Amino acid sequence: MDLSKEIANYCVNLNYEDIPEEVRQYTKLCILDYFSSAIAGSDKEPIRIINEMMQEMGGENQSTLFTGGQSSVINAALINGASSHIVELDDIHKASIIHAATVVIPAALAVSEWREMSGKDLITSVVIGYEVCYRIGEAVSPSHYYYWHNTATCGTFGAAIATAKLIGLNEKQIVAALGNAGTQAAGLWEFIEDGAMTKQLHPGKAAMNGTMASLLAQKGFTGAQKILEGNRGFFKSMSTDPKAHKITENLGDEFKILENSFKVHASCRHTHHAIDILMEMADSNPIPIEKIEAVDVRTYQTAIDITDDPSPDTIYASKFSLQYCTALALSKKQAGIHDFNETSLWDEEIRELMKTVTLHSDPLITGEYPEKWGAEVTITFTDGRSIQSGTDFPKGDPENPVSTEELIEKFHSLSYQLPLETREHLTDKIMNVELEENIADVMQLLKQPV
Repeated sequence: MDLSKEIANYCVNLNYEDIPEEVRQYTKLCILDYFSSAIAGSDKEPIRIINEMMQEMGGENQSTLFTGGQSSVINAALINGASSHIVELDDIHKASIIHAATVVIPAALAVSEWREMSGKDLITSVVIGYEVCYRIGEAVSPSHYYYWHNTATCGTFGAAIATAKLIGLNEKQIVAALGNAGTQAAGLWEFIEDGAMTKQLHPGKAAMNGTMASLLAQKGFTGAQKILEGNRGFFKSMSTDPKAHKITENLGDEFKILENSFKVHASCRHTHHAIDILMEMADSNPIPIEKIEAVDVRTYQTAIDITDDPSPDTIYASKFSLQYCTALALSKKQAGIHDFNETSLWDEEIRELMKTVTLHSDPLITGEYPEKWGAEVTITFTDGRSIQSGTDFPKGDPENPVSTEELIEKFHSLSYQLPLETREHLTDKIMNVELEENIADVMQLLKQPV
């Protein structure tokens, strides 16, 4: 089984005309959602540092930066990938545990703008990039996810295949690009232990490395032919239970981008189930916070591995604390980008509520992960009364979808620093991007108000 050849054949032969209208429309929502997060993150401190360093390194003005100005295609992929991940509102795929937009779309945009390619070209490349990285993520998960950040590792393949399509690589070149994407795949979860800025480097480098792999392949630079299934390849080195059949199963007959989930809360996706449950509880009946004795959150083990932090001391760390997000939802009844702030972080009521929160790993819920990212929450009051609710699918999952109108509203709320006219023009351009002859005309809107 030559998996890279199978993927290369798929990439070469899939064209815009082969993509169903439903998939095209959904892909435009993914692109709009990417712009939301990339604009919102562009002025954050870690992104400023990355941008400053890359600008010092120089680079031709080939592609637009969400941080302002232009730089090389490689630099743009890095900076724009990092920028779209930091506010924790980027999309997610349950089965592969990948935030594809932060890797695939910045790479595709950078190359599309540089090569003056069309909106149809962009849509096609994004569909292919999502398809491939999701399949690779499914093949190595869930064991891969304990140490490795799937967005960084598997996402590198997505950036490579998307840009390979855009620059017209043949099958042999695509195999080489995948080989060199896989050998660069990296991204360890250790940053979460101390809240380091490293997480933003992950999607940026994945977008950059995938793009580099394709550009090198175009020039004849060779790569491992069996980077996935080889004896020293990605599967054997990075998963205890690789499922190679996931790569080719129904490849070309289905479009995994339709399985994509959108985020409505500005925190780690593993906290969203509890936030949703508590907000729904509060909508049904007011919760007397002063009478809460205990809040028990039962969920899958991975959620606890990633978000068990009873005392976060930074805003970013609070986004990865299930205890904090639970208390925030109880106290504020929302968890948007502006709700994670210094005032809320040290709010006395939230801190007291956190002390009542206990996390439990539930074997049944764990057994259904990652197909379902579920949780059950029980609140016990001082008078002995208790209420309970649960969910299998957080808001934004295909099984619990957000509407197009909600995603457009999200875009406006996250890109508030842009003039209203610019926001409206960008929305219109992206939602009709198949009509664009040159993606540079879309990116131009980030450089100056309409």
